[in-house]
Amino acid sequence: MRHDARRPDELRPVRIERFFTRAAPGSVLIQAGRTIVLATASVEAQVPAWLAGKGQGWITAEYAMLPGSTQPRKPRERSGRVDGRTSEIQRLVGRSLRAIADLEALGERTITLDCDVLEADGGTRTLAVTGALVALVDAVASIRQTLPDPTRHPLRDSVAAVSVGMVDGRPVLDLDYDEDSRAAVDMNVVMTSGGRFVEVQGTGERATFTSDELVALVELARSGIRQLLDLQRQALGEAWPFG
Repeated sequence: MRHDARRPDELRPVRIERFFTRAAPGSVLIQAGRTIVLATASVEAQVPAWLAGKGQGWITAEYAMLPGSTQPRKPRERSGRVDGRTSEIQRLVGRSLRAIADLEALGERTITLDCDVLEADGGTRTLAVTGALVALVDAVASIRQTLPDPTRHPLRDSVAAVSVGMVDGRPVLDLDYDEDSRAAVDMNVVMTSGGRFVEVQGTGERATFTSDELVALVELARSGIRQLLDLQRQALGEAWPFG
């Protein structure tokens, strides 16, 4: 058993609450253990200048850890200046959502996913991806009848993400901060419900790892992501658009 009494292949308890705020057409509060992320999806009737007139939309993401989300306090990132970690994560979230999108079906509009970490205890980037998908589905539903072809859904598939790692010599799923800080190998995996990988970020933090360990970690992530995809489906209920 792990320090929090979970099995090696067990997720932290996950809670997904839709429509958490009213201003954005998609908003989700998602929690895994003590990690909490608010993901909102906002729609603008324009695209970046480099896409104007090309007949397609854009999906992008921003990510931030709020000052009180961790100890010690994290200073706010102001004036558009973000650190390298923040830039990496928000690009990961944007790539993950674009990977399952039909941007031409979206028309010339931009959907921005804002992922704000309210409390951090490991796995913030993967939880942001998982929550952002639900917010994106609700945002798309709010504009469905104004799309160039309302019968053509702008989302082809669902996507979720989870962390895995080698901790105390064994592969474990969904690392919290205590485990992440001790992991010999740390990996983040993004996968679609069709079983296709969007991204695999794996690093030997304190040790190298073998091909057998890599396969074991990826398969462990696959099992966790399947559970998260089911939780997304349950949260969306009749709004689930993927058949």
